[in-house]
Amino acid sequence: MRHSDATNDRRRRETARITEIFTRFEKANRDPKTELEHTNVFTLLVAVVLSAQATDAGVNKATRALFSLADTPAKMLALGEAGLRDHIKTIGLYPTKARNIIALCAQLVEKHGGAVPHDRGALEALPGVGRKTANVVLNAAFGEPVIAVDTHIFRVSNRIPLAKGKTAQEVEAGLETVVPARFKLRAHHWLVLHGRYVCKAPRPACPRCLIVDLCRFENKTI
Repeated sequence: MRHSDATNDRRRRETARITEIFTRFEKANRDPKTELEHTNVFTLLVAVVLSAQATDAGVNKATRALFSLADTPAKMLALGEAGLRDHIKTIGLYPTKARNIIALCAQLVEKHGGAVPHDRGALEALPGVGRKTANVVLNAAFGEPVIAVDTHIFRVSNRIPLAKGKTAQEVEAGLETVVPARFKLRAHHWLVLHGRYVCKAPRPACPRCLIVDLCRFENKTI
């Protein structure tokens, strides 16, 4: 077999492997959702900002009361930074997050008429919003087929592997290339859930993994 033929054959086999991985994810969970509780695009944005270096469960516990009082930028501004801090003080880095969220709300009111913009550049210009947060909002709220790389996805993508990278942006770029188009809209949610509940750090639950035969991780717990 010529070198070019061998290379093409490897690519076809890898494409088939990755397609099968996502086919199984889809079969097991056809409509995955974020586990962050929210009532609209704004509360989703706030929840994602709060989730940095925190668990979704911890964020949800704090935001249930918060979002019942303040589910728009204007209402959050009326609550004030001190009032916001009281609601989120169980979440890590809460003073900085409260400051950023109040500044974010002011910018939404002043520059976007109180609406969350459907634009990556405008989202990343908001205080406390980076690429991962922007991608989550674009995907979960606006239906954009983008993949937000958090710690779970970074680990899973490098471990299986799907796309290897030393940074979140490298992994994101790799996933954009290898994930078949029909799976991209939900790929973020499938990978997050897989990393959170099955492909955990440091000890993955390989015996109950639905893609264990497709995974090339050497240190399987079997």
